[in-house]
Amino acid sequence: MRLRQLTGLERDKLLAEQEELLKLAEHLREILANEGMRMDIIKDELKVIRQKYGDERRTEIKPAAEEFNPEDFYADDDMVITISHMGYIKRTPLADFKTQSRGGVGSKGSSTRRDEDFLEHLFHASMHNTLLLFTEKGRCFWVKVYDLPEGTKTSQGRAIQNIINIDGDDQVKAYINVKTLADEEYIKNHYIVMCSRNGVVKKTSLEDYSRPRQKGINAITIREDDSLIEAKLTDGKSDILLALYSGRAVRFPEEKVRDMGRTASGVRGITLSENIEDDRVIGMVCFEPGDTSRQILVVSEKGYGKRSDIEDYRITNRGGKGIKTINITEKTGNLIAVKAAGDDEDLMIINKSGLTIRMHVSDIRVTGRAAQGVRLINLRNSDTIASVTQVPRDEDEEETVEKPVDEGVDLTGSVDLTETTDIDI
Repeated sequence: MRLRQLTGLERDKLLAEQEELLKLAEHLREILANEGMRMDIIKDELKVIRQKYGDERRTEIKPAAEEFNPEDFYADDDMVITISHMGYIKRTPLADFKTQSRGGVGSKGSSTRRDEDFLEHLFHASMHNTLLLFTEKGRCFWVKVYDLPEGTKTSQGRAIQNIINIDGDDQVKAYINVKTLADEEYIKNHYIVMCSRNGVVKKTSLEDYSRPRQKGINAITIREDDSLIEAKLTDGKSDILLALYSGRAVRFPEEKVRDMGRTASGVRGITLSENIEDDRVIGMVCFEPGDTSRQILVVSEKGYGKRSDIEDYRITNRGGKGIKTINITEKTGNLIAVKAAGDDEDLMIINKSGLTIRMHVSDIRVTGRAAQGVRLINLRNSDTIASVTQVPRDEDEEETVEKPVDEGVDLTGSVDLTETTDIDI
């Protein structure tokens, strides 16, 4: 083929390419001038991408457990956990609460959203603790203290339903602080002892609660017309003291309650008084036999309280009617709290109006178990005590002094000659 023929063929190819480019340029100008065409093209291209790459994600993005530990970001500080009657929870640094002398009126401890709400529970924990939360229906949930919302003394907190998967008609009643659930020897040698409003007690190994579940687990089978009120962590060798609203208490060895599974309902711990309307268990204390560093501290609903030596409470059989633990009068009101507290601790009392008072336990004198006690807090109008707890003493804290009120002191007490004989049920 001659050279001019080859040149002609190359010219025809270039002319054809030019014609295609002119057509493409015209088409692109038309797209730029027409918004509808642009949107159609984008939709078609997205459909192709979805068809080609639209399968489910095959990788999971999460922090590496061996590299990230949330506890590393929080100092292990002491906190005061408060829960209101309507279920609002928060944590507040313990240092925010200043000590006062007994007999004061207290300071504002929290605000609530509605007039019918009040602070019902208050207890001490550190930031790295795991909280086991027990509801009145017998369910158990887990939460880290640093996962709780932090607030000031006067803030409301956050609804507990937004933190754990609790039923709307259920509420948290008992709390246990556990330092760790990873120590196998520790969880196998400790137990959780629970008691109900009607005097039923149950003991279960801590190992049964060492595997947290987001939806919670059944901790105890609650009988009809009953509810869970308290849970304590023990080593299996403690003594148990149950106190009643009517002012009586029973003490018996923990060995009297056998180890049971999570679905068991428990056994009789104390018999309620038939002479007191709405008698019920108001609290449970677990302590080491022979422990002289602490005393049994009781508080009445009108602000009176006292301490008595543990040995003043003789050991009886489980299921008895108990012995007198405070002299109940119209001035004191019925018993509402029982604690095991020592001289190296502080006592915090919170009223239904939200006022709190913090005092040294050592400021509360030790008297006989049948005495009336002394006034711990001045209550205004028809206010009553909502919750009582002991917390570690802060020796570096400057004390706020208020003049104590010793109105109604009864140090003599009286011997209860009508104490019933306890019968094992």
